[in-house]
Amino acid sequence: MIGVETNILVYAHREDSPWHERAYAYIKQLAEGSAPWAIPWPCVHEFLAIVTHPRIYKPPTPLSRAFEQVEAWLESPSLVMLSEGDGYWGELRFLMQTGKVSGPQVHDARIAALCRFHGVRKLWTADRDFTRFSGLAVKNPLLL
Repeated sequence: MIGVETNILVYAHREDSPWHERAYAYIKQLAEGSAPWAIPWPCVHEFLAIVTHPRIYKPPTPLSRAFEQVEAWLESPSLVMLSEGDGYWGELRFLMQTGKVSGPQVHDARIAALCRFHGVRKLWTADRDFTRFSGLAVKNPLLL
């Protein structure tokens, strides 16, 4: 199962992104396919925070439009939303210790732990910081 991280979601949504067409095509392929794919809930929260932020995008995405985007992804029958559950703490603790994580890297460790906890072994992201986490193959699908 492929997990999708925030930056790929943002690029797929924001038409002003230089990566938009490629990211949109990849997300569309996952959403319309039959194979399960995943989005960690923290990535949805971060997506909403980024695309609606007036200091990041001028103009920012209106909140109603950002909600519509999330709801469109949620309509994909093959989408699995990743959240914490019993046993998650062990994954997070392990990844934080082995990845020597502190400060803002905790957010990335949370996403990686959610993926591992739910059996996701491949994460699509443009963030190279995820390579620090074992048991998770990191791929940037936007690079050829």
